[in-house]
Amino acid sequence: MIRMILPVAAAFGLVLAAPASAQQQTVVAFARGASSATLKGSIKGDQDHNYVVDARAGQTLTVDFKPTNASAYFNVLAPGSNGEAMFVGSSGGNRFTGPLTVNGKHIIQVYLMRNAARRNETANYTLTIGVRGAAAARPSRDALVAGTRYNATADVSCVTSDGGKPGPCKAGVIRRGGGDATVELKTPDGGQRRIFFTAGRATGSDAQASFAVTRAGDLSIIRIGAIEVYRIPDALVVGG
Repeated sequence: MIRMILPVAAAFGLVLAAPASAQQQTVVAFARGASSATLKGSIKGDQDHNYVVDARAGQTLTVDFKPTNASAYFNVLAPGSNGEAMFVGSSGGNRFTGPLTVNGKHIIQVYLMRNAARRNETANYTLTIGVRGAAAARPSRDALVAGTRYNATADVSCVTSDGGKPGPCKAGVIRRGGGDATVELKTPDGGQRRIFFTAGRATGSDAQASFAVTRAGDLSIIRIGAIEVYRIPDALVVGG
């Protein structure tokens, strides 16, 4: 079974490992001409520290985390998240890099795992946060499907479990013009995957896993990691 993020004001079904209490917050601002900042901090017990970064869809966020305590991790939350994460450090590691799909305040949350928090352990850390690249073009002027934020919706063929057979995934596309788009897919196990397109070609996903694309007629056949396969028609991405 894949583990991913639910929609942003609904994100992948991953619950934060960090406690909600004793929260600190820092708004991250880069020096003039810089695209990254390195910060040092410390947390103890059930404390967690939120770093707020204002970034735009189409840009790439990078986070490099170096803690003194192996039970310290960070999560990345998209704007509007109700506590679900688009990246979970306890399973993804101490480095994140990925394209952003929405505008707004993204949160990097530093925390101790519950076992270490209960022992009132301390973690000192260095956190390097970077935002690079240009914001995406303005959203397409295509009409939206009623009651959604998508320019089009469809069922697409997908495989999302080890040894699973192809089945339907609900898909919605956010078009930004010029063939740039984000396709959001709801998977049969209740998760979600985002796949990014540039000039009509699939270029990456929100998964921290290998990404490969082959073409078959008007389909992009996208393989993510060792399990996931999605067959995305061109008409969904760019319209027809």
